[in-house]
Amino acid sequence: MRLQHDPAVRAEHPGLAVGTLSATGITPAMPVDLEKFLARATRRLADGPESEFPEIQAWRRAFAKMGLKPTQYRCASESLLRRLRKEGTLPRIHPVIDLCNAVSVAYAIPVAVLDVAKISGSLVVRHARGDEKYVTFAGTVEHPNPGEVIFADEDGQAHARRWTNRQSGHSAVSATTSDVLIVSEGLHATAAEDVRLLIEAIAGELAAAGVQVTRP
Repeated sequence: MRLQHDPAVRAEHPGLAVGTLSATGITPAMPVDLEKFLARATRRLADGPESEFPEIQAWRRAFAKMGLKPTQYRCASESLLRRLRKEGTLPRIHPVIDLCNAVSVAYAIPVAVLDVAKISGSLVVRHARGDEKYVTFAGTVEHPNPGEVIFADEDGQAHARRWTNRQSGHSAVSATTSDVLIVSEGLHATAAEDVRLLIEAIAGELAAAGVQVTRP
């Protein structure tokens, strides 16, 4: 599975840092350790709300640059941190999703997890033309707005809308998922190092769970 960012997106966001890894052997019963990551995020939230984190502020600026109201459309890590602050925990969905959500809040950086079997060809993070298909978690089909940043495959399927705002139900992890692509992106000043550490943390936890991990 290959992922690349369109040069136009890179040019608009020169500070973008990206980390990816592929994992094979995912199961609904795989053991994962979440508490240390959730505890790290909770400690940080005790010092101030997620909206003050530089990682979140950088994505808010990016969303504003894309013409989106940052408090209406939040990046995935901000939404998770907000939920953790209000509810004290995160919902359990699937071990690999739960792990990536926990690491995401620990580092305050968005993490996407995509079922490789549902992706046609390679993925490109690019501006939408407007004719791509995006499947919601309810099963309805939307078309991204022209110019919106999306994760698009070779069949024109949009696997994420508004960049790091919301993934597609089409490639969401399910009980039958075995292979996933994990992507993390950051825009803040120390994003390159932080994204590297985040990917290392996920890779280490997956390897400990007996999952085969491949990094580019």
